[in-house]
Amino acid sequence: MITARDDRRRTFETVPAGAEAVSWWGRAWVSALEEASGDPARLARGHAYAAEGHVDAVTVTPGRIVAYVRGSRARPYRTELVLSPFPDAEWSELLETVAADPTALASLLEREVPQSLAGTVLPGTGELAARCSCPDTARPPCKHAAALCYRAARLLDEDPFVLLLLRGRGERELLDELTRRNAAHAAREQPDAAPDFPGIPARAALARAVLPPLPAPLPAPAAVGLPPAYPADPAAPDPLALDQLATDAAARAFTLLTTAEDPIAGLTLWQDAVRLASAHHTAGLAGAARTLYRDLARATGRTTTDLARAAAAWRQGGRPALAALEEPWDPPAGPFDRARPALLAASQGAFRPERNRLTARTRQLRLGRDGLWYAYESRPDTEDWWPTGTPSPDPLTALRH
Repeated sequence: MITARDDRRRTFETVPAGAEAVSWWGRAWVSALEEASGDPARLARGHAYAAEGHVDAVTVTPGRIVAYVRGSRARPYRTELVLSPFPDAEWSELLETVAADPTALASLLEREVPQSLAGTVLPGTGELAARCSCPDTARPPCKHAAALCYRAARLLDEDPFVLLLLRGRGERELLDELTRRNAAHAAREQPDAAPDFPGIPARAALARAVLPPLPAPLPAPAAVGLPPAYPADPAAPDPLALDQLATDAAARAFTLLTTAEDPIAGLTLWQDAVRLASAHHTAGLAGAARTLYRDLARATGRTTTDLARAAAAWRQGGRPALAALEEPWDPPAGPFDRARPALLAASQGAFRPERNRLTARTRQLRLGRDGLWYAYESRPDTEDWWPTGTPSPDPLTALRH
């Protein structure tokens, strides 16, 4: 369980990249620093420190942001930004304002600072103070404090609850309190008397009723139907993509209807991409299929050749065949001890064993974890192995198919 004390201390080991604030509240935070500084050169140096990553882990507690900032010396400087927390009475007023305003509440839940709170939670002129252990004793902020301020602005971009923590309250306790106050507002807005709803006697509600039997289910279709044609429309999705989605949805529904099993249950992104591509042979791919292979390969971070090889394995035997392609393993000696003499006796040549693979020049057999042998072929003097044939528990049968 996270207590209010735990919720009021946050440490950020990494800060979002860049030194420029993006959100309007992040830029307002930077403006408070720049208006308090009388030395643009210091600010420029601090901006460079922030962009170059001189600011280490940042810790935020009510009223204070602390970090070690690396300067020109080996030992970093302890740097603080100080902003006065709100007293309880001011917090109560602020929370009541947010809870009563749906727009402000929605903005905060979307991790944005509501515009209605801009003049309240953001630091005013002279309100943001800086301290640093560096020897620069001139008017603050020094370049180390400026660097911390620029990095803090990037934290505020990502999470405005950091700003509210500076003002004294953690995210969890804020959300809990807003939930309570919002519920209270909703309760006050309900009418005084609940409307009368028509009722029925309990005897009638609990009486047994005899319902007619359900009709017999319709017979499953003989095959998957074709999707309708989708005309090209600049304002609509790609018709080829729609056709692919409709076709795959129909095939999946047909499998569910006839086998009661989901064909894509438990598939990874890559496995599902291979399954989709396997419906289109790579030989003589039409334009739509080429586009499909390109898009699937790009979405999975693979090449189209990788996808074509994997799709061939999927056509060979589904998920177990894809595993045989991509996952070498060390099977027990028994299957190899039986397979190699059988292949040699059938004049298939001497096969070299390596993990779950038997290789003889341009032919290869791979033993899957399902106990089936999967045949592969390659061009002479290459290691470009492609699935071929039909898997079988007998290596000779798999090799000859």
